Amino acid sequence: MVENAEFTAFGRRIIRAAGRRIAAGDVEALPALAALSADLDAAIGDAVLGLRAAGYSWAEIASRLGVSRQAVHQRWGSGPADSAREVA
Repeated sequence: MVENAEFTAFGRRIIRAAGRRIAAGDVEALPALAALSADLDAAIGDAVLGLRAAGYSWAEIASRLGVSRQAVHQRWGSGPADSAREVA
């Protein structure tokens, strides 16, 4: 778990540094930075579906994200890890 926290903190620093570099005048790099938003959404989806496959409930995942179980299930509930399970 510590490694994951350090790894995500590293990613956060890299993204913020990219924003600062672009702010210094690299307008051509702005679309690439904006595209990271889609990559982040995909990574969260992979994480949620992996946690479901590992047996975590929608409620457990939702509580970590600070949203309702219904919101998490609505957004990611059609994945393969959910097909054999009922909404917990």
